[in-house]
Amino acid sequence: MTGIRSAPCDPFPILVQRIVQEAVIVDDRIIKIDHFLNHRIDTDLMQSIGTELANRLAPFQLDLILTAEASGIPPALATAFACRVPLVYAKKYDPAVPAPALTRRVPSPTKGRETQLAITARFLPAGSRVAIVDDFLANGRTALALVEMAHEAGANVVAAAFVVEKLFQQGRDPLVALGIPVITLAQIERFASGKPVIAGWPG
Repeated sequence: MTGIRSAPCDPFPILVQRIVQEAVIVDDRIIKIDHFLNHRIDTDLMQSIGTELANRLAPFQLDLILTAEASGIPPALATAFACRVPLVYAKKYDPAVPAPALTRRVPSPTKGRETQLAITARFLPAGSRVAIVDDFLANGRTALALVEMAHEAGANVVAAAFVVEKLFQQGRDPLVALGIPVITLAQIERFASGKPVIAGWPG
């Protein structure tokens, strides 16, 4: 980690440049950057993302990082490596996890159905300092479900960090209402003429 820390939601240049140059926008609603972020993964970029998120999370003195499979795992793992803390991920698709288990059902707007998240409770020790890390923050339902499960286990969620945030979907609002600081590397304000408009980024 570097000695200079960015503000929590400053644009991360190497990521934002890739988004602006390469993103495909579908129906002015969906942004596709799966060729480098969450399907085919650019490992050099992901390592840089993990380092930057770890740098921004450093003040929170984490004990572990929590995410949901599957697309949350790469940035969360890269961040966990940089923070030198364990990673716990919630399993999806009605998995069998050892009891006692923490579970939540989360509606998926892209899949049109509910997804179950499940975590083995003993992997979230009571009193531990947890950061949620995920690839996207849109409506915030997955992040909120992870927060609820962590709290149910007695853990403390001290921050939530995301690679990309769709500001126009207000997903941060329920997290902020709970007093959880939100960190993002690229905030999309809107789509215009088939291009993403990034907060704090010229052009």
